[in-house]
This record gives sequence, C-alpha cells and structure tokens, in this order.
Amino acid sequence: MSGRLRDRSSSQAKRHSHHQTTTTVAVAAMPNFLTETLPCPFGELATNLSDSALRETAYEILVGACRSTGGKPLTYISQSERNSERTATPTLTSTASLQRSLTSTAASKVKKALGLRSSGRKKVSGESDSERVKRAVTIGEMLRVQMGISEQTDSRVRRALLRVAAAQLGRRIESVVLPLEMLQQLKPSDFPNQGEYEAWQRRNLKLLEAGLLLHPLLPLDKTDTAPQRLRQIIRGALEKPLETGKNNESMQALRSIVLSLACRTFDGSASETIHWADGFPLNLRIYQMLLEACFDVNDETSVIEEVDEVLELIKKTWVVLGMNQMLHNLCFLWILFNRYVATGEVEGDLLFAANNLLMEVEKDSKSMKDPNYSKILSSTLSAILGWAEKRLLAYHNYFHSDNTELLECVVSVGVLSAKIMVEDISHEYRKKRKEFDVALQDNKAPIVSFHDINSFLTFSI
Repeated sequence: MSGRLRDRSSSQAKRHSHHQTTTTVAVAAMPNFLTETLPCPFGELATNLSDSALRETAYEILVGACRSTGGKPLTYISQSERNSERTATPTLTSTASLQRSLTSTAASKVKKALGLRSSGRKKVSGESDSERVKRAVTIGEMLRVQMGISEQTDSRVRRALLRVAAAQLGRRIESVVLPLEMLQQLKPSDFPNQGEYEAWQRRNLKLLEAGLLLHPLLPLDKTDTAPQRLRQIIRGALEKPLETGKNNESMQALRSIVLSLACRTFDGSASETIHWADGFPLNLRIYQMLLEACFDVNDETSVIEEVDEVLELIKKTWVVLGMNQMLHNLCFLWILFNRYVATGEVEGDLLFAANNLLMEVEKDSKSMKDPNYSKILSSTLSAILGWAEKRLLAYHNYFHSDNTELLECVVSVGVLSAKIMVEDISHEYRKKRKEFDVALQDNKAPIVSFHDINSFLTFSI
C-alpha cells in the first residue's frame, strides 16, 4: 500500500488533470460531523502565552534570523506568475530573479514530493507582464501577511532589531536572548499607547519565564539561586511595569540573571549559542506558528505555491529553536494532518501529503533516538492512530465506493503510525532489557528469559 501511495505522488499532476473531481466528489458525500479538534501532541506550556503571542514571537525570531544571515532583501514573485513571465518577459524576469537568492524552479519541489497539486493562479484580466513584475513583493512581506502581523508591528520589530544589532555589535541571532534585548531597546514611545506597551512587556517577560524557568533546554540546578531571583523580578514586573533604561538597576539585574541561565551548557564549556527558546515544548509551539504560514491565508486548506521559499527562510530559525530536519519533518507532518482534520476533512490532498511525509518520519525514527524526539513522536503518532482507528472502526459511516482511495490512505496512515510506534517501543525495550541483563549478571542472579515477555508485548501492541 505504501508503494501505491508513493506512486500516487509521482503521478499527481496526471491524476489532477484527468480525475480532478475524485476527491471533491468523495468529500461531498462525507458526513458533516467530521470536523474535530485534536489536542496538540507537542504538549502544553506551563504559562498562558496565547497563539497570537507565540506567533509574534515566531515572527521576531524569523526576521532576526534572516537579518543575521545577511544578504540583500529577497524579492518574491509567485510561481505561477514566474512561469508566465518566463516566456512573455524574459528580461524582466531575469532582473527579478537576480534580486533574490532563492531557487527559480517552475514548480514547488516540496509540493511535488508531498503529492500536493498546484493552485494554478490565473493572470488577472487586462494586466500587463510589466505590471505583474512591479507587484513583486519581498518574501518577508508575504510571510508578514501570512502570519497576520500588522505593518505597524513589523516596523517596530525591524526597528528594534536594528537597535539590537547596533548594541550587540552585529552578534548573530543565536548569541542573544531576543526578548531581553527587545525589552531593552523598545520604549513606550514606540507603541500607540501605554497599555499596548505594557502588554508587549508582559509577553516578553512570560517568554523569559517559559524559556529559562518552565521549559529550559538544560535542567535547572536546585542549588542555583538565579531561577528564584528571576521569578521574583518577573513577578514584580507583571504587577508593575519594569523600568528598562540601560542604566536602570532592575534592568541590569534582569540582564545578569537571564544571561547566567541562558549561557549554561551541558558540559560547562563556553558556547556562542544561547539557550532561551530551544527547550521542549516551547520551541515546537513557536515553530508550529511558523509552519502554519505555509497555508494560504485566503484558503485554509491550500498550501501556498511559494512553500519552498518560505520553508527555506523558516529553517534559518533552527539555530535559535534547537530544531533539525527530523524534528521539522515530525512537526510538518502534524501541521498537515491537523489542518486536514480541523478543516472538516474536505481536502484529501492534505491527508495524502501527511501520509507521504509519514514515510519520511518512519526513516527518521530509525536513526533518531533522542528522548525528546521519541516523546513527541509517540504523542504525535498516538493522536494520528487514534483518529485513524475511529474512522476505520466505523468505516461504513465514512467511506463508500466513491472514496476508496481515501480509505486506502487512512489505512496506510494508521498502519504506518502503529508500525513506527512498535519499532520505537521495541528499541526502548531492547535497551532496558540489555540494562536489566547486565544488572542481573553483576548481581550473579539467574538470567530471566524474555521470550514470553516479547511475545506478550508484540501481541498487546
């Protein structure tokens, strides 16, 4: 079945050109009670940071990471428009392409790999090729719109980052605690009113609390007094706005404590990378906000044509959030699957894309043995498997002769999820068994046979 679904990806364009109504017809016959809200498998934060607060934080990190990597502003032209311009106005297209360092492929490689169809935007009637080139905007501007960030907020963020860069003598984004520097650089005069400034200050203080105290990458030392002192400062600042002047005593104390906690390393050695947003699940929740920008703001079931370029920029935040390709694959899998479920299961392509990405996660899980990854993997697959089981146990309510392809995909998603979970559990079991065998041998106790236990676990799973 996995092979059949892989074949589906390679023949996506053909299927959509000849059988474009297949998924639509199938979905139209599905019952209305499919809309479902699934709990996020990444875990809940131990502080009340809203999605909008996390989204603004994600945007700040993204803009900071892109500025930190240098280079000229990227000019964005949609894929569909680029295809037309390639034949109509080659000179103008070449000029636009030179202004950006991203690939100029005719179609999204990500969409092709996941089996997602192109949206096929049409040229606006009466619009000339030169007018379309003039409408080109930066990829950052598109991301701002996709993430729902206002122009006023964007201007403030960029102004603050310029001040941070000047104050930090050009240090890279992974070498600064961004909320701390933002608190230092922005004043009440940068905001429309005092209330908005105080709300912004509280958000940054809660971020410091979440990243350094509640969800730190490195466990806190119980003998260290810095965490308690930071809690006291944050608690006081939440009740009365913090004075953030450069020479202010409270701000100096905050900076000293924050840096002492953020600069810690596992082996105690010095490192240029500072840890304030790479602890679980804070990093995943922030990254989730970035990945959701891959969906069209005007069509919540459609992945944007520029997803390749957007993901290339998003990946610049990995150094701050402690992400890697395997964690990215797992997060993107959940984003695609959850969007399919949350939008009423009306866009079958999202489920097929999730299934294709699940195949990559299966490969990743065999080599990635980090305990945090395993925990997120287990919770993500459990949610997906639970959903698939519910659909398959009541298959007569969800499937019929017109949507057998969707049924195959649900079966594949369920089987793959169960298989990965079993393999992950088996790895942990073999590890524990080895440790137990060594302990028994050290104590000169009789070695216990694990044959029956293995059989029981396999049968139970």
